[in-house]
Amino acid sequence: MVNNLSTGNSILNQYIAEIRDAEIQKDSLRFRQNLERLGGIFAYEISKLLTYETREVVTPLGIANVPMLIEYPVLATILRAGLPFHQGFLNFFDKSENAFISAFRRYHKDGTFAINIEYASVTDIEDRVLILCDTMLASGQSMVLAYRELLSRGKPRHTHIVTAIANVEGLENIKKNIAKKDITIWVGAVDDELTAQSFIVPGLGDAGDLAYGKKS
Repeated sequence: MVNNLSTGNSILNQYIAEIRDAEIQKDSLRFRQNLERLGGIFAYEISKLLTYETREVVTPLGIANVPMLIEYPVLATILRAGLPFHQGFLNFFDKSENAFISAFRRYHKDGTFAINIEYASVTDIEDRVLILCDTMLASGQSMVLAYRELLSRGKPRHTHIVTAIANVEGLENIKKNIAKKDITIWVGAVDDELTAQSFIVPGLGDAGDLAYGKKS
């Protein structure tokens, strides 16, 4: 299942427009904040699908019965571009445990590249709800490798894969190489074109550079 939140009218589309806008991108603080806002919107939508139980909350004037989460999801992201997006989820799921995966492109002399997983810090994900987020889903290979790395540490009960901007090719790669059951995909927008260097067009550019500065 793919949930594309841009198909309806909501404030999400405003934030998608701003992270794409080349002029607004010059303000890295605003770029990170917009990614946080998007993460919060996705967190709210996913929260509707989690399990709740009614608990009594004592107020100064009485007792209120309130549906509350039974279990917080585990939040995972791919370094470094996913960090501000991940923070948006953590702002909502503030009791969640977290996992971080370092993935990078190793370029060859002919201009091609391979994606390598360098490091993973993973909490217990066995039989848990997992949210795996990254700002961009281009070829989808980083997400596939990150998911497989997480699976080597445990099997989640259900996984939500979330990205702000996806490419059609990347979505097909996810569908082909990640088991379809117990997976839900969430996107903020879908673009059709992918360059030979696996950059999404129109996309937004390099999200990690825009958030934290260009790599040397």
